[in-house]
Amino acid sequence: MNKSESDLASPDMKQNRRQFIKSSVTVALALSLPPLPAVAKTKQIKSSSKMKLSWTPYDLELRHTFTISGFSRKTTPVVLTKIEYDGLVGYGEASLPPYLGETQASVIEFLKKVDLSAFSDPTHLDEILEYVEGIAINNTAAKASVDIALHDLAGKIIGAPWHKMYGLNKTDVPDTTFTIGIDTDDVVREKTREALGRFNILKVKVGGPDDKRMIETIRSVTALPLAVDANQGWKDRHTALDMIHWLKEKGIVMVEQPMPKHDLENIARLTEESPLPIFADESLQRLADIERLKGVFSGINIKLMKCTGMREAWKMRNFAETLGMKVMMGCMTETSCAISAASQLYSGTDFADLDGALLIANDCFDGAQLQNGKIIASDLPGIGVEPNQKIGFGK
Repeated sequence: MNKSESDLASPDMKQNRRQFIKSSVTVALALSLPPLPAVAKTKQIKSSSKMKLSWTPYDLELRHTFTISGFSRKTTPVVLTKIEYDGLVGYGEASLPPYLGETQASVIEFLKKVDLSAFSDPTHLDEILEYVEGIAINNTAAKASVDIALHDLAGKIIGAPWHKMYGLNKTDVPDTTFTIGIDTDDVVREKTREALGRFNILKVKVGGPDDKRMIETIRSVTALPLAVDANQGWKDRHTALDMIHWLKEKGIVMVEQPMPKHDLENIARLTEESPLPIFADESLQRLADIERLKGVFSGINIKLMKCTGMREAWKMRNFAETLGMKVMMGCMTETSCAISAASQLYSGTDFADLDGALLIANDCFDGAQLQNGKIIASDLPGIGVEPNQKIGFGK
């Protein structure tokens, strides 16, 4: 429904629409979490062990300087977590790009408040994560680090990877994009050549003064399909639409966050007129945001660090699909720990941007693997990761 049609709708029509949306939310949330396998339902947790949470800061070293509309960086701070229980260990991660507003110090302060001693069964995810959610507002990456570690631990107790518990086919996944940040022509060509033969689609950061130069430089090297991410960099709707028409002619297949995140009216009009699907990133964070974005964007980009982890990401995916919106699974710069967690739940989605671990030089986990341009989850129980070096967790 466009704006003029909405203005003409009767109060009864608007009320019915609100009731429909509310009922859709209820249905989606009721169906959002899959039942655990029978072994998990019948297995009695008799251990007297208590869950022990610990953590350590870690700095990711990027292979190339990473530039988007607004800033550049060469490193990304993270906090790695683990939860130990009865001889098993679950691993998690909080990735902290500057725009999220969280730091290693703030994550550690949050984790110090997490007391898991009152919970005797790590597979009671809803109960435990509702407690974690209530500790403090925001702190989404910190919460994700607990969520991921808990899912990893629960999967190891159950003895199955999460993609099987979700009922998903781990190979039925979209190609992951490989991200090329804003840079000089020589560096852009170098990054593009690195991707050839490994990836089937590239993601290009735009939103700066030289967007067409970026695209033309890549097109001098490859004809692969491209996605673009403007990171709110385009300010005028008419200019953005002209750019999108030009991009379509150049083989671009989708556009992410073209305009400032709060400018929903102009984004909605842009989406209506755009020949390419428009995805929300900065405009979206958590499950509660999706309802207001229906009709504004074609689809949503779900990131574990913004939505508190796997539990809410699964609900977001199901709700968006219920509303007829497309779904993309995205990431920050992350180790294979968080990427592997995301890989467990994105089968059947429309787009993926799960190259975060491939952009760093010091990945400390082995997990999901790049295979023929796709990130394929491991069949190991939990999220499917193992440390590839000794990580000194402290508390």
